[in-house]
Amino acid sequence: MRYYVNKNAQNNGDHEVHKESCFYLPSPLNRIDLGEHQNCSSAVTEAKKHYPKSNGCKTCCEPCHTT
Repeated sequence: MRYYVNKNAQNNGDHEVHKESCFYLPSPLNRIDLGEHQNCSSAVTEAKKHYPKSNGCKTCCEPCHTT
């Protein structure tokens, strides 16, 4: 599965990681391609190279979503 991280932070400062099939996937201008990953955990690890405060989307990456 291909994952992306939102360039725009949420109100709490988190940059959300989304699967390519997510309803909440940001527009191409507002996301960074993280490549193919087996699971959201490795995608979030990759996202943290861009944004240290990255988090999984509650909808598509619930196992990697923290509050």
